[in-house]
Amino acid sequence: MESTRRKFLKTLPLLGAIPLVDSERLFTNQTSTENTLDEVKPYGNVIDAPDDPRQWPAFREQLHTWRTATKKQLAYDDTAYAAPQFKWTQSNFVCGFVMIYDLDFFDPATGKYTVDKILNRGVTEFGGYDSVVLWHAYPRLGIDERNQFDFYRDMPGGLPGVKEVVKQFHAKNVTVFINYNPWDVGTKREGKSDIDAIVDIVTAIDADGVFLDTLKEGGADFRAKLDNIRPGIVLEGELAAELDILPTHHLSWAQGFYDKYVPGVMRDKWYERRHMQHQIVRRSRDHTIEMQQAWMNGSGMMVWENVFGQWIPWHERDKSILRSMTPIQRRYATLFAGEGWTPLVETKAKGVFASLWEANGIRLWTLVNRHDRTVSGDLLDVPQLTGEVYYDLITGKQAKGSKNGNVMSLQGELTPRSIACFVAAKPGALGTDFDTFLTRMQKIKSGFKTDTSFPPMKPILKKVKATPAAERLTGTDMVVLPPHTFIQYFEVQNRECGGYSSYSNERPNLMVTFTYERTVHISQLAIDVTPVTNKQYFEFINATGYQPKESYKFLSHWRNGRYPAEKENHPVVYVDLADARAYASWAGKRLPKEEEWQFAAQGYDRLRYPWGDELKADLCNQGNDTTPVDAFPAGKSPFGCLDMCGNTWEMTESEYADTYNRFCMVKGGSFFMAKGSRWYIPGGPLASTVATKFLLLHPGLDRCSTVGFRCVKDMY
Repeated sequence: MESTRRKFLKTLPLLGAIPLVDSERLFTNQTSTENTLDEVKPYGNVIDAPDDPRQWPAFREQLHTWRTATKKQLAYDDTAYAAPQFKWTQSNFVCGFVMIYDLDFFDPATGKYTVDKILNRGVTEFGGYDSVVLWHAYPRLGIDERNQFDFYRDMPGGLPGVKEVVKQFHAKNVTVFINYNPWDVGTKREGKSDIDAIVDIVTAIDADGVFLDTLKEGGADFRAKLDNIRPGIVLEGELAAELDILPTHHLSWAQGFYDKYVPGVMRDKWYERRHMQHQIVRRSRDHTIEMQQAWMNGSGMMVWENVFGQWIPWHERDKSILRSMTPIQRRYATLFAGEGWTPLVETKAKGVFASLWEANGIRLWTLVNRHDRTVSGDLLDVPQLTGEVYYDLITGKQAKGSKNGNVMSLQGELTPRSIACFVAAKPGALGTDFDTFLTRMQKIKSGFKTDTSFPPMKPILKKVKATPAAERLTGTDMVVLPPHTFIQYFEVQNRECGGYSSYSNERPNLMVTFTYERTVHISQLAIDVTPVTNKQYFEFINATGYQPKESYKFLSHWRNGRYPAEKENHPVVYVDLADARAYASWAGKRLPKEEEWQFAAQGYDRLRYPWGDELKADLCNQGNDTTPVDAFPAGKSPFGCLDMCGNTWEMTESEYADTYNRFCMVKGGSFFMAKGSRWYIPGGPLASTVATKFLLLHPGLDRCSTVGFRCVKDMY
């Protein structure tokens, strides 16, 4: 019969991808089904351990044997990890995922970046960031022809402005990743490879790494071109790295890693102790599995609350646990990246598990509590060495314990799902600042919170100011919408940015559309027959001398202050919400609310398209550019409105904001459709019911070649 060890070694190199864990899935207080050592098998990126502690010594021996054999088999070269320029990755424990649309990152009112706001919150809530990912294009990518690289260029201040942001992060010893979206294949092309375009951005802003969205690796060419900029720029994949790419990828995400009641061993971290992985389950409401896995494996965490425009916060208990972890991880980073790791040392309390880390005369134990209740008393028996002292690092105090011969029994308390940490060393090995460190840990402990509730957050709909009321219409440029109360349906594709709420409980199945039902009342008003044209906007500028506070990309399709002659009757584009409101105010009008726009498009029969229930190519723009607003008279709506489908998106006065995100709903679709990926904003002509969440930040990003507007006027 084939030996257990041989079977173990044969299966380990064949590790495959592991399915993502459900956001709400947690292990229970019960142990999993008992298994023997013969049944121990690796599952993807986490190597399962036996339930029986008597099996753990043999399990550890197998891990060591596999590691040695596999490194030999792959002719492993650790040169990149030994290089001093890359050493920063080994203590990069906490990475903050920063949406550039986050109102903590940029203040639209002042037009200034607020890096300190992001960093100060990171310190207060999470113990500080070691790095950040500056996420930019998705979920806005596909609204127009701009590619992912344009979204960095069009940030406030352009690339010089972003470079200054990076400089501010660097001043606080925080490294900066930009992200690469390889699926962006249907927007404007660069005339060079994506890799060369990324290299240009990295060079221009002095970034420290590239986050590889949807990928596990970048190619050899990518690595070489980053090295040519300067040594120390890294690649971090969203998918767990395979063993053969670890020599060129210093970090990777540990996204949705599964763990059993008995903690497993992270394959990549065991193989290369200096490889940093960031645990992440983006939609989870309980991060204890991720944190405990990182704590047991000497790895890091991804802190991600603003998930593409939805706010999915950490609760106070999880933040308190992370604040307790990070100072210890940073102080003892050499241990966590070293060779003295012993997984699953036996503890004295059921449901409490521990790893041992040893180097430079220091022994350190990281412990986790799998229970939803407090565990206290004897936790760990450790060999007592002459002259050693023992400390409970989470409390910042000398450890309680009792001696039994040459064994010290360490005592402590672990609150539900929390962690503990003991250190043993001779006083001289602990460092001259050790007392200061203990004082800091005592302060963190005193601020520990156990609340697991989530304060509700709801986006507030901006109040709409009525226009001066009109008794009747003059001219033919507007039509009347009679007052009407009815049930209206809105369709929102379930992209990860969500719909009308700050947080959606729905999983982000991108192929599903959600329908929202509302009872709405339409007061009598008049609405423009067509979108506002270039000619009309030109008349407004001539009459008022309007110039926006931030002019970047304002009417960028015009030349020398005037629209192209052939586009006189095309909808005006490259205007943002403020530009549209300025025009509307001058005209004695306002933008329509979403429900008003939709009623004007659908009529009483709630037609799917302005002309009926089926899309007809000859009734709307399906070309490659805007068309005149009156080009499709047969495509008019039941009330006689033209151009409500497929020429340009139209902004509405349905603007929402919560603490961190601001957005408005846009309607109608546009001529542009990015093809090649399901991650894009859906383009082309769209049904009148479709609503798209358009994240707002800065005029340079918000002004698009595909977004215009029309106006309404309130009536008696």
